[in-house]
Amino acid sequence: MSETVYLDCNATTPVDPRVVDAMLPYLHTHYGNPSSDHAHGRAAKAAVDRARAEVAALIGAQPEDIVFTGCATEANNLALLGAARAARSHGRTVLVTSAIEHPSVLQPLRHLAREGWSVAELPVDTAGRVQASHAARLVTPEVALVSVMLANNETGSLQPVRAMADLAHAAGALMHVDAAQAVGKVAVDVDALGADLLTLAGHKFYAPKGVGALYVRSVVVLESLQYGAGHERGLRPGTENVPHIAALGEAARLARTALDQDAARMTSLRDRLHARLAAAIPDLRLNGHPAERLPNTLNVSFPRVAGWQLLAAAPGVAASTGSACHAGEHAVSGVLAAMGLSREAAAGAVRLSLGRFTSEAEIDGAAEALIRTWRSLAA
Repeated sequence: MSETVYLDCNATTPVDPRVVDAMLPYLHTHYGNPSSDHAHGRAAKAAVDRARAEVAALIGAQPEDIVFTGCATEANNLALLGAARAARSHGRTVLVTSAIEHPSVLQPLRHLAREGWSVAELPVDTAGRVQASHAARLVTPEVALVSVMLANNETGSLQPVRAMADLAHAAGALMHVDAAQAVGKVAVDVDALGADLLTLAGHKFYAPKGVGALYVRSVVVLESLQYGAGHERGLRPGTENVPHIAALGEAARLARTALDQDAARMTSLRDRLHARLAAAIPDLRLNGHPAERLPNTLNVSFPRVAGWQLLAAAPGVAASTGSACHAGEHAVSGVLAAMGLSREAAAGAVRLSLGRFTSEAEIDGAAEALIRTWRSLAA
């Protein structure tokens, strides 16, 4: 292949050119402060209001329940730390999450554990999904908040969030959903999910990095983590990042209008890639649920070869592994370990995540490159 095939859309997506066009006027023409009471300020405020309505429409929410943030990590921190600290005086001392959450969920919860909270982790099955039977035993009246992601960033496995929300609400707890990997790829509706708090990230669905949002149901009380003026319901003080917020609104509009079409196309390409790899590589292992997963995500373990070695030897394919490299040592993915994969299978894992602009020719070229590289390394 003469050019690199980008199959790392779960890490970040390219910015859609239409999204760029939507944000550019707010970088040079409509540069006013949304809090200013003149024409420049009103134009900026109108853009923020339109974006808030578009993000709300994408997830079935009310515009006033959308809080803009700088990223999904900030939104997760606001949701978890803010909800826990607001509930501190209610006598609830337990927080529940899953073993496969993103660090932007696990790390705030560990911080809360150092503040005296008890944090319980739900295990997952071999397909990487939380089981309601385990949750039913852990979600008791002592629980203040349950936080379970909608889609895992490594395997794409979709979680039974509604069942978790029903258990949380029956116990009088709040339900937080990290939907950063799911929004824009599958239908997301806060009422259908039973979410009281829901996180999304713009750069996961073709908006720029540096903008995200937190859905906060109107009855939910959060303690602010920052203090200043009353922007974003007092939960995110500071002058709004109007260009990026406008971009997020346009990305949300595009995602809503093309969701079914994009999902069907990516599912077809994902399955084509999987079929080609599986036909050529004996014992290739699919990691994640075969059906209940994101339409764009394929996580497979290559036998007898480490995933990082495979990708290093195939520079024409830009993808990720679930491992982390620290001082030259490659640790296996905690998500795959929680699913019960052997160390060898986890080490061989590669995540191939497609996007809106991935072509069939690129899929075929990537498959050919990966097969050829695996054969040379495994020989």
